[in-house]
Amino acid sequence: MKTIQLRRYALVDGEYDAFVAWWQGCMPEVRPAAGFTIEFAYGLRESNEFVWAVSIEGTKEEFLALEEVYVASAARAAAFEGVPQRIAHYDIALVSESY
Repeated sequence: MKTIQLRRYALVDGEYDAFVAWWQGCMPEVRPAAGFTIEFAYGLRESNEFVWAVSIEGTKEEFLALEEVYVASAARAAAFEGVPQRIAHYDIALVSESY
């Protein structure tokens, strides 16, 4: 069983390039090291949005437990240290495959 979390961000005006550069420099290292697989990541420059998904092989409960450990980790704290808020609004949810 795979559990997938979809992460949709509306970025702060003028922060698209800085956010994408930061994401590319941090998340492909930090998330997999914490046990997650990055399924995809897409930017929509015209609408100032960024959409990506992470997953684990396991249940919703296992995902949530791993996410809790990740959020409290020193690696995540270091990735966000000194980074200004570039996300104006976000929508994060566990999703199910429907195909």
